[in-house]
Amino acid sequence: QVQLVESGGGLVQPGGSLRLSCAASGSIFSIERMGWYRQAPGKQRELVAAITSGGSTNYADSVKGRFAISRDSARSTVYLQMNSLKPEDTAVYYCHAFVKVNHFNYWGQGTQVTVSS
Repeated sequence: QVQLVESGGGLVQPGGSLRLSCAASGSIFSIERMGWYRQAPGKQRELVAAITSGGSTNYADSVKGRFAISRDSARSTVYLQMNSLKPEDTAVYYCHAFVKVNHFNYWGQGTQVTVSS
């Protein structure tokens, strides 16, 4: 079992920055990949950024060059640094973890990010 707790969402003006954090607990040694997804009203949930246990990263085209995913040395916390935020980045952001041994996806409770003047 893996538990994920997000923090760091909020209201920011266009062009501003926010950093999201996701703390994982439980069987963190079994996590193959962690990342961030987002879901805007009326839209499907989409991948924003992910990082594998080996440190490889990938990003949605819409956030490349603006967002950066990273993790701490214990690989128990994942961060999403979001710069040059745009109104279209407004969404609920969900932390995600994939455990290869049981092919199970774990999700956090979500944190709201609102970009508005």
